[in-house]
Amino acid sequence: MNRHDPPDKANRDESRFSFSPGVTGALIAFVIAVLWMILGFWKLLFILLLTVAGYFVGFRYLRDRDAIRKLIDKILPPGIFR
Repeated sequence: MNRHDPPDKANRDESRFSFSPGVTGALIAFVIAVLWMILGFWKLLFILLLTVAGYFVGFRYLRDRDAIRKLIDKILPPGIFR
């Protein structure tokens, strides 16, 4: 960066590849619309539900190792994997 450059040039360079929320929403809606046309409503709904379930499991359980152990202990007999 040259000393004659405007001070906000560095900020513009960093945000060059980030999308605004409107563009991001439009891209998501476009992908959903294309998948709906290709797969149909029920298959698309199934994929979206599995995606949301995967996000929930990843967000809730995969951050904390103790939460995974507690979940496994709920499903299987306690201490089977220790």
